[in-house]
Amino acid sequence: MRLRIGSRGSQLALWQANHIAGRLREQDHDVDVHIIHTTGDKIVDVALSKVGAKGMFTKEIEEALSDKQIDLAVHSLKDLPTELGEQFEIAAIPAREDPRDALCSADYSSVQELPPRAKVGTSSLRREAQLRAMRPDLLIHPLRGNVDTRLRKLESGEYEAIILALAGLRRLGKTELVRQVMPIEVMCPAAGQGALAIEIRRDDDKVRSALTFLDDKAARAETDCERALLKELGGGCQVPIGANAKFSDGILHLQAVVASPDGKTVLRDSGTGENATALGALIGGRLLKQGGGTILEQVYAHAGPQPEQP
Repeated sequence: MRLRIGSRGSQLALWQANHIAGRLREQDHDVDVHIIHTTGDKIVDVALSKVGAKGMFTKEIEEALSDKQIDLAVHSLKDLPTELGEQFEIAAIPAREDPRDALCSADYSSVQELPPRAKVGTSSLRREAQLRAMRPDLLIHPLRGNVDTRLRKLESGEYEAIILALAGLRRLGKTELVRQVMPIEVMCPAAGQGALAIEIRRDDDKVRSALTFLDDKAARAETDCERALLKELGGGCQVPIGANAKFSDGILHLQAVVASPDGKTVLRDSGTGENATALGALIGGRLLKQGGGTILEQVYAHAGPQPEQP
């Protein structure tokens, strides 16, 4: 088959798209990668949590998919809305990279070793909230841009440390400045972090069949569980919600967190189960009852108009 892949144009997005293209070429498919610029790529001077746009890294790619300009889209799963348009589906979630966050620094080996009032870069409310809970004395500053841009800002001395997803650093071979891989219990990752999603048109049986070999059972179960929790909480990818599920011997273990942006309130819950969506909804509901709903309402009020549920 001739297959056209749609992807964002960042170095990491293209690595991901070309990785999937390579896997498909091994199956004797003729594959091209098409770069599509998204809203999230164009808005580079505003913290993501302030934008509040639904599908800001996926909308234009889905439009190209709908218009049959491409046959499949490769996304970072954490960027993909939890509710897809009815004409789309996730055909495959390949084997997952390590979902944890990483502290990168030129001079310090851990969050604990950072000096008082050290400048730390991140534009993720989830990371910021959990970091403030650990070290309320740190100065958290916005950090946008691709991985190379963020690392350059660190190396130039703009920050004492930055927090990035370990998966992206590993995929790009840029782990030299990783000093600490953050434990899940301390900094719970974003739902779907470290996983890729391959999206297709729901009515495209031929492309679905071509992608079947890429779908990983464990990655699918884990991310279904995490995204079910996110959906239950009514939160998007830019709110202070963390979720991490591990699949082993048919059982899922889910850890989740909802935190206030100042880090003063951190709600955690966990559970086990066999049904991914049921477990995610259960833990999400329990976090709402603990006060998670109040935290999220305050986050949305502070950010302005509440974004649509992704």
